[in-house]
Amino acid sequence: MSWNPALEPGCPDDVGVDAIETLIIPRARDLGGFEVRRALPAPKRQMVGPFIFFDQAGPAEFLTGQGIDVRPHPHIGLGTVTYLYRGDFHHRDSIGSDQVIRPGALNWMVAGKGVTHSERTSSPARQGPHSLFGIQTWIALPEDREDMQPIFEHHGKDALPLIEADGVSARLILGHAYGETAPATLYSETFYLDVTLNPGARFPLPDDHEDRGLYITEGEVHIAGQVFEEGRMMVFRPGDKITVQAGPQGARLMALGGATMNGPRYIWWNFVASSREKIEAAKEQWRAENWGQGIFDLPAGDRDEFIPLP
Repeated sequence: MSWNPALEPGCPDDVGVDAIETLIIPRARDLGGFEVRRALPAPKRQMVGPFIFFDQAGPAEFLTGQGIDVRPHPHIGLGTVTYLYRGDFHHRDSIGSDQVIRPGALNWMVAGKGVTHSERTSSPARQGPHSLFGIQTWIALPEDREDMQPIFEHHGKDALPLIEADGVSARLILGHAYGETAPATLYSETFYLDVTLNPGARFPLPDDHEDRGLYITEGEVHIAGQVFEEGRMMVFRPGDKITVQAGPQGARLMALGGATMNGPRYIWWNFVASSREKIEAAKEQWRAENWGQGIFDLPAGDRDEFIPLP
């Protein structure tokens, strides 16, 4: 596939630096030899389109027998997006899903009124030294979908559209861009791309979405004569035609955005909602530990432990 011929990529030098509405430097947290960088929510930007949470997990190296163990925990009012560059996660949830995700594939879990899941390094991966590097995001749900029944979808690498041009390879993870549509079921206008750029290659951001941003995971990009290195998120002014250019070593980035929400979202721990009342109700449900009787249960096959309410 190729770029929509109606697109005019332009030149990075045509873009004014004021087109960058917000520059976000993620907060780094060391989780015991494993680093997570959180870009969203940020002090000056809660969301980019419907994206309300953005974590870079790793890169990290593990010895034989080691791995990640994210114990069962709850969500409401959001969809979780897991996308890996390296390594794997074994996903289990309270609606019966049991899926190992590997690089280039998509795990999409919509919590709706309430779901519980765990994510652990798979048993085969622990048989020897292994690495992990990936991105986890949350997408806030529209108000009319906050109380929907939870769903889970897995889409393999080959199911996600690959868009290619000179020196550019972009895999469409969610939503629509450049005339292509990804297969996951969405409830608001969204786009999410994994973009690899050869040295000096130019990449035009979609200009048919209200809110747009990018996060650099490897290398660097040039915008309006300025250099932005890995571990930076830029959010762009609506309506501007934006083209970025990779540095001399190339770059890899995640492009994301879509329509903004119709109002603010409250976020506390693993809960997102349009009202504080929904957050408080979810807190009480999880604190009660009344598995299978209220909105939360524990995943089949992973019921021996869970993360308690903070």
